[in-house]
Amino acid sequence: MTNTIGFPGLNLFFKINRIAFYIGEKPVYWYGIIIAIGFLAAVAFVASTCEKQGVKRDSIYDIAVWGLIFGVLGARIYYVIFDFESIKGSFLNFFKIWNGGIAIYGGIIGACLSSYIYCRRKKLHTLKVFDVCAPGLLIGQIIGRFGNFVNAEVYGKETSVLWRMTINGDSGVHPLFLYESLWNLLGLFVVLTYRKKTDGEIFFLYMLWYALGRIWLEGMRQPQYILYLIPDKLGISQLVSLIAIICSAVAIVLLRKKNAN
Repeated sequence: MTNTIGFPGLNLFFKINRIAFYIGEKPVYWYGIIIAIGFLAAVAFVASTCEKQGVKRDSIYDIAVWGLIFGVLGARIYYVIFDFESIKGSFLNFFKIWNGGIAIYGGIIGACLSSYIYCRRKKLHTLKVFDVCAPGLLIGQIIGRFGNFVNAEVYGKETSVLWRMTINGDSGVHPLFLYESLWNLLGLFVVLTYRKKTDGEIFFLYMLWYALGRIWLEGMRQPQYILYLIPDKLGISQLVSLIAIICSAVAIVLLRKKNAN
């Protein structure tokens, strides 16, 4: 469970045990702790800013709880759909997410769907709520990607760049967790400083930004970390990213035209 993760070009080396501690005989993993920190930081930020934008804090807490439940469920369903072999043997394997097998796009879809339903049932302005929550999604992703770092997983292809990452002394690879985290950090700055004309623009800008980064980074992954739609040619996340880019760009243009009229 212990890996030595190094950045030899920077003379940095870390010995990391995936298990943080035990509760009885049950291990608690750093990955789960980091995801929890990302979730709580996201909720805290959104809750601290929502009322200035006309959304009640209690609504944000409700959305966060339902978003967490359906986000995890969506992340697992998305992964299993494209890698059904991962639950081969017993349907109960579907629930064993601690063995790996979740996908962030499925999590985003699940969380957005539950949030949309909540807004409709509570008669909230859906696009405004989505705008308020968009920075939180980025915060969660900025922090959450470090879960891949402690797990020594989802890294890129071999490289000799100064900031290359090594795992247990193997060849240097692109540290994709860091690339995506920094990309999302820049995206957070963009959405927080963007001067929107109408509700919905911030959320679709977030989707556009994230998808642009993901379609680029997905192509840099090691093949074992890609869910392929066309083997060795097109990853499902690349196709989803392309669709998200087109739909988000069109949505922003239409929202701007609607505001102009």
